[in-house]
Amino acid sequence: MTVDLHDYVATVENFPEPGVSFRDISPLMGDGVAYRQAVDAIAAFAKDLNVDLIAGPESRGFIVGSPLAYALNIGFVPARKGGKLPREAVSASYSLEYGGENVLEIHKDAIQPGQRVLIVDDLLATGGTINATREIIEKLGGIVAGVAFIIELNDLHGREKVMSTGEVPFLALMNY
Repeated sequence: MTVDLHDYVATVENFPEPGVSFRDISPLMGDGVAYRQAVDAIAAFAKDLNVDLIAGPESRGFIVGSPLAYALNIGFVPARKGGKLPREAVSASYSLEYGGENVLEIHKDAIQPGQRVLIVDDLLATGGTINATREIIEKLGGIVAGVAFIIELNDLHGREKVMSTGEVPFLALMNY
């Protein structure tokens, strides 16, 4: 059974700031059929890219990336916020959508040179977290094989920012 994933996205107006329409995938994750359909669609995309690993930025990238890695029988690499990893890590900073900066880190030994990595997240907004994740993967010698999202927010132009550092295969299951 195929469902319209849009039916499983809640829009919360004026969150986290006035004038923002927050796209919440919690209903999608709470429905087994919709969640499986989303993960399976990204898995089909990933299979064509011959990926070795899935990387997902904290925290919703974990929610998408972990079941995807399991479905593909490959490893998952978390890109954590700064200071959360216990061993030596490589980091990159990025600008937050609503002002300020943050840092992502990946363990230094999580990605081997030449490994093909698919970056996944629930939503692409401005592209900052994805580019920081990409920067770390490339510092470690990995190859970004593509990027995939459940939702892309077209008006924030994240795709252009992600592609500005080099074209990669791109998938967004829904666009707003």
